Amino acid sequence: MEKKEISSKKLAVTVLSLSLLTVMAGAAVAPALGVIERYFAGESQLLIQMIISVPAIFIVFTNMFFPKMCKVCKSRTLVLIGLILYTVGGCAAGLFSSIYTVLAARALVGIGVGIVMPMSTGLLAFYFPPDRQATYMGYSSAMNQMGGVIATLLSGLLAGISWRASFLVYLMGLISIILCLIFLPNHRIVSEETHASGGAFKEYYAFVIAIFLLMTTFFIYPANFAMETVAEGVIPQKFISVIMAGMDFVAFVGGLSFVLIMKRLLNKTRLLAPGLFLLGYVLLLFPGGWIGTLAGSVCIGFANGLGIPFIISTASRKAGKTAATTVMPLISMALYLAQFLTPVIMSVVKSALSGHNIAHLPYMVAVVVAVLLLIWSVVELKEKK
Repeated sequence: MEKKEISSKKLAVTVLSLSLLTVMAGAAVAPALGVIERYFAGESQLLIQMIISVPAIFIVFTNMFFPKMCKVCKSRTLVLIGLILYTVGGCAAGLFSSIYTVLAARALVGIGVGIVMPMSTGLLAFYFPPDRQATYMGYSSAMNQMGGVIATLLSGLLAGISWRASFLVYLMGLISIILCLIFLPNHRIVSEETHASGGAFKEYYAFVIAIFLLMTTFFIYPANFAMETVAEGVIPQKFISVIMAGMDFVAFVGGLSFVLIMKRLLNKTRLLAPGLFLLGYVLLLFPGGWIGTLAGSVCIGFANGLGIPFIISTASRKAGKTAATTVMPLISMALYLAQFLTPVIMSVVKSALSGHNIAHLPYMVAVVVAVLLLIWSVVELKEKK
């Protein structure tokens, strides 16, 4: 019995290690973009920005074919393929002197994450009973946030050495490769119950749209916070990165707190993240200054850390052991598509309102999306008995 429990814990640690690598995979080298831009001074701004956005496109593309990959490869084989692409592609980007070969290496990162992301939560649903899944989903969300903090800090430090060195942050994948080789079983996770993608979307659309709205609401913050704060002129530039790192830490705490909150609020938990997002952006908009910025950042961070595990754990519980091949690829696609489209959405809104000088427009857009998320959570995420 004791041996089995130790094995179970090692398996959980192995699967959770995948969560360190996924959500911020594309943005891990964001702190080095300034150095990279100077090196590729002759290239367009769009190509430089694509270093961050290209992985998201390939993650979405890979997730479309993920269920078919599961029919060909067993779980450990598939995870290792994804981790190798993530690690090799991530590090290789620093070896090239052409922006196009750098982007090709970034595409490999996207394909790797497109494989690993559904597995990082789907395997929790496959190997662990429902009563333990909620706990591990909370840990998974916390690891997502901690992985972002670690990767961002390491990338920033390595960028001080060289822009090429900043890509060594992807060596973090080696930890998961070693753990998976030792502790992850090689089971076939496809069953007869696996749906075609169209059928899966019809069954799980509520969670897919919810994660898209949630990630859009959240991603407006990191994409615009620095510029909006500088424009306001109250908080010095040197404190902006500290506040954003603090927000990531609060999101980490939110993930760790998920199980306790879920036990107390039950299905009402679905309203907490949208409500906190709404409150957070209202605080950024109206009080503003130090108080509004700090309080708003705390609310937004906690909402993100809490909202992701709620949606994923609820969806996984409904899908059962087929989660990795049904709902998780769809959730992964929606999550990364939101990351990619959020700047596009903001660009369209700004263009449409170009004749009007509206202060803190991104925060206003976030309030609107947060209201949509709240309405969607009330109507579509209500537990059906």
